[in-house]
Amino acid sequence: MDNREKIMQSALELFYARGYDAVGVQEIAEGAGVTKPTLYYYFGSKYGLLETLLQDRFSSVNESMRKAADYHGDVPGTLYQMASRLLDLANTNRKAYMLMMGLYHSAKENEAYQAVSPLVAELFGIVAGFFEKASPQLGNIRGRQEQFAIGFLGILNSYILFTCAKTEEGSLVTEEVKRSLVDQFMYGIFT
Repeated sequence: MDNREKIMQSALELFYARGYDAVGVQEIAEGAGVTKPTLYYYFGSKYGLLETLLQDRFSSVNESMRKAADYHGDVPGTLYQMASRLLDLANTNRKAYMLMMGLYHSAKENEAYQAVSPLVAELFGIVAGFFEKASPQLGNIRGRQEQFAIGFLGILNSYILFTCAKTEEGSLVTEEVKRSLVDQFMYGIFT
């Protein structure tokens, strides 16, 4: 692992454990076994480190979700693909995903929120775009695509939040759970 990756890993561990605002640059550098000037060389600042860390960990999440949301007329199948991808990614990258959710629910003027907000907005746009494309097939969602995207991501993120507290990182999310979450959401669409 190179110094850049060591610094990002140290920051992830510390931000996850104590929050962005509670962690100092010196502590991150010490955790990575590097000097503060080395951290500044790679990232410029603590905020630059956070931006890089989030982009590094979440650009693949959004790209994977974009592929899963590719709609070809099968609403339940596409919802299952999106749920499966997001649950699997959150399961295998638990600390990073939980950090992202925590930062997104922080104070709106906080720089940590400013760093994570574009990534969450992109994820939301991907899911809302799927509902936009599916609206001709599901007439009852016309004009409510954003509401359905909020509901779908809400179910998945709530499941992630509550199960992460009870299970080990990397433990498998079963296909049965994925299907039941999609079925639960689909029931809500048709009622």
